[in-house]
This record gives sequence, C-alpha cells and structure tokens, in this order.
Amino acid sequence: MIRMLLRVLGHQYAQPVRRTVALMTTTAVVEGLSYALLVPVLRELFGSTPANAWPWLIAFGAAVACYAGLRYLSDLSGFRVGTTLLRGMYHRLGDHLARLPLGWHSTGRVGEVSVLASRGVLEAMSVIAHLLTPFISAAVTPLTIVVVILAYNWQLGLAALAAAPLVAAIQVWTGRSMAASDAENAERGHEATGRVIEYLQAQPVLRAGGRTGERFGMLDDSLRELQRASRRSTLSALPGVVGTTLTVQAMFTALLALGAYLALGGSIGTAEVLAILVLAARCADPLLSLADIGGKLRGARAVLTQLDTVLRTEPLPESREPIQPVRHDLEFESVTFHHGDRRVFDNLSLAVPAGQRLAVVGPSGAGKSTLLQLLARFYDVDTGAVHVGGVDVRAISTEVLMARFAIVFQNVYLFDGTIEENVRLGRPDASGAEVRAAAAAARLDEVIERLPEGWATTVGEGGALLSGGERQRVSIARALLKDAPIVLLDEVTSALDPVNEAAVHEGIERLMAGRTVVMVAHRLRTVQRADHIAFLDGGRIVEEGSHDELLRRGGRYADFWELSLTPVKSR
Repeated sequence: MIRMLLRVLGHQYAQPVRRTVALMTTTAVVEGLSYALLVPVLRELFGSTPANAWPWLIAFGAAVACYAGLRYLSDLSGFRVGTTLLRGMYHRLGDHLARLPLGWHSTGRVGEVSVLASRGVLEAMSVIAHLLTPFISAAVTPLTIVVVILAYNWQLGLAALAAAPLVAAIQVWTGRSMAASDAENAERGHEATGRVIEYLQAQPVLRAGGRTGERFGMLDDSLRELQRASRRSTLSALPGVVGTTLTVQAMFTALLALGAYLALGGSIGTAEVLAILVLAARCADPLLSLADIGGKLRGARAVLTQLDTVLRTEPLPESREPIQPVRHDLEFESVTFHHGDRRVFDNLSLAVPAGQRLAVVGPSGAGKSTLLQLLARFYDVDTGAVHVGGVDVRAISTEVLMARFAIVFQNVYLFDGTIEENVRLGRPDASGAEVRAAAAAARLDEVIERLPEGWATTVGEGGALLSGGERQRVSIARALLKDAPIVLLDEVTSALDPVNEAAVHEGIERLMAGRTVVMVAHRLRTVQRADHIAFLDGGRIVEEGSHDELLRRGGRYADFWELSLTPVKSR
C-alpha cells in the first residue's frame, strides 16, 4: 500500500511518509510496552504489601502519558502529511491531465476523472490521516503485547503467538476473496449512477413518448443488481470476520486454560495470570478491527490503482529542440490514422496555403472533425505527417502550436463564470476595449445588452444558462480576442435557429478575414465562399476544387449540393 501510494504521489514525498509511518509504529510499540507494567502492578496489589504497587503505578502512568504524547504527535503528523499529499496529488494529477493529448479527454473519461479527482483522491489520501494509525496500531500493538507475554512466561507467550499466523492468513485470504466482489460492487455502482443520471436527463423525451415505466424498469434493474452485488460483497467478508473472531476467542480460551493449569501447578502466580489475561484481552479489540480497516484499505488501494493508471498514461512526446514555424500554411502528408480499431485516414494528403479557406465536406463518420483534431494535435498520426508552416506539429511545442489556432466547435463549453471571464480565456491580458471590440464583432454585445447583469452575467456550468446561439457567440468572441493566425471551425451553425445563424455567420466572417481557415460544415451553403473544397469519404480525399469546379464535374460534391437544395425546391 505504501509503495503504491509513493508511486502515485512521486518519490519526493517518500521521506515525510516514512517518518510518519515510523512515528506511528513507535507509538504502537510504546502502547504495547506500557501494558507490560500491568504485570508488576497487579503482582504487588495482590501481594502481601499492596503499597509497593505505587512506584509501578507511577511508572505505568508515565508510560501512558508518553504514549499519549506520541499518539498526539503521530496523529498530527498523519494529518499534516495527509494534507500535503492531498495538495501534491491534486497538483500532480492536474499537471498530468494538462499534458495528456486532448483526444484522451473523451466524455466517458471526463466523468471518470471527475469522480476520481474529487471523492477518489480524498479517499486515497485519507489513508495517511485516518487509516494508517488504526491499522498499524491493530497490527503492531498486539505483537508487542505478545512479546511482553513471552518475556514473562514463554508457555503463555507461545500460545498467544500461535494466533498471529492464523490471523494474518485469514486477513490475506479475506482480501483476495473480497477483491472480485469489491470490483463487481464498484462496477454495479457506476452503472446504477449512470442509469439514474440517464433517467433524470431523459425525462422530457420519456414523458413525451409515454415510456417512463419502461425506462424506470431499466433503472430498477440496475439498482437491483447493485443490491445483489452489495449482498455478495457482504457475504464474502463474513467468513473473514467470523474466522478472526473465532481465532481471537480461541486464543483467549487457550491462554485462560493454560494459565489456570500453570497457576495450579505453581509455575506462575495468580496475579501474573490475571495480568496476562488482561493483556490478551487488550489484543482482542485491535485484532477484531482489522477486518473493517482492511475493507477501507482495499477501497483506497482500488482508487490508488485507478490514479496510477491515469498517471501512467503517456502524454504526447514533446520535442527536445522545438521549432517555431514562421508561416501559417497547413499540410497533410500521406497521413494514416487509426482511432481505436477503425482506420479513419488512409494515406491522406491535403494542403492549405496561408491565408486561404479550406472547406471539408463529406458524409457523417468520414473523419472531418478528426482532421481538425490532427491539425491541433489532439492525437498523433500513425504514419505520415501534419505540417503547420512547413514544420511537423510533433516538432512544435504544445504552447506554441495552440497559440497558432483559434478553434470554434459545434458544442461550445463555457466555464461556470461570467461572460467576460469566458471571453477573456482567449487572451487573459487583453484590455477592456479589446474585449468589447471582440464581443461587438461576434455580435455578442446584443446578447449582453438584454441581460440584466450584462458582462457580469453568470453563464452556469457548461454555459447552461445561455442558449446555443448565445454560447456560440461567446465562443466566437473568444476566438476573435485570441487573434490567432489559423482558424478551425467545426459545424458551428448546424444546430442554430435562423436569427442566431445569421449573427454567428457574421461573426465567423470577421473571424476568418485574413487568416488560414479550415472549416467543417454539413450545410453546404456555408462553404460556397471557400477558396478550396475537399470532399472526404472512406479516409481519402475523393474530390477537390472550388465550388463551381466541383458542380461542373457532377461528382459526389454535386450530389451533396443537390440534396442540400431539395428541401428548398420542395417548398
């Protein structure tokens, strides 16, 4: 567990963790040794001169005070180190996530990492602050007490020591048998959570379709499976709890019988037997708590394993001697790329001269959005190269590369802040006048004027308090403020109403002016003014040319164009 913790955190935290573990272990040993003084105390109290017990009582009080002081220091150290580790873990996880390719951050992974970074990190880092002390105390204090019993009477000590391997074997066996049920329980819990969220989000559709009862059945099934998995997990833990309890009770019974036998034979005094039985009883509570602590440690270890998996994910390699491009032309050179098991591009070649507009069209699933993602290096190509300004994107540092691009996606994500804060993401050091000018160019000023709080309006998580068209205007204003030489547009008007579409088009035209542009669009009217059009299908460019050239050829693009005009003609 400690090795896993240090691997996840980084070895710069090894020294404080080891010091804390050493202090906790010392505290547990002192606790066990303090109980050794109970033997002379009880011997004197039951002897002919009970007053002789006072020095031993004082020594016992001093030992308990020493233990209390050490326990305070070890708990304090645990909390301090735990807080430091928590802060360090958040920094390390955040820094690593920022270095991972943007393509790694899929919707599923974002949900998983969000849970991991909140509840998961707190659970894992609480090991030092809350679980390590009781675990070390439950393991080390009973062993120390057994050594004390051995020092007073070897027969009773060996009888007590015989329980140690049994308890250890039971704990190991319980941990192994619980691993599968814990994993199943976590999986069922994750599935049930997804069903609950799905059920809540789908209420408008389900009620409109009159299928609420059917979907509730699916949710009910997932919750029932979670209940069954929880029951199996509980039943898997039961043998370990019962086994540990029976072992502890058997040890105590054996000590009682052996102590009575030795006392009757005159080999040991009654006071010593009584004191050793008190020590044995003191061993019982921490040993019985091992089952509960072990379950919590298994949960923390599972989270640490997930964190370790994320942190072991390799980021895209950075060039040791990065090159800064001076031009703004773009080129795909014999690019082959697989997304999972699917081949998206097969020996694709395409060029965009600086300052020109390229429109990419084609059927759904042809890889149009992926083409933009490869330009921005969300992923690395399998073979071939993607060039920006004549330089392979793999030879450009991430900061320099991203500074070259202004990207406007179809699905705009806004942070839960004000409109101004979201626009300023494009260029945080921009002046107020520059921010207002970008907003005016994107026609965002029209939205701001009708909002009661204006620029200080909070957009909500993901921009939920704004409409789709309003979010898109914020995104365009942000891109205008960034003033990057290359613009990537991905289906920015496909889901907008006519009023917002006209406003967004106006903003897009201002954004594209004088820049190198690659746009993806389903509505072919938006690409008529492109300098060059590429029709993408089957991982290849099947047609290229201007709008008029492609219409004259009567090929795939012409067919798409006719289909796009059909609804208009029918009206």
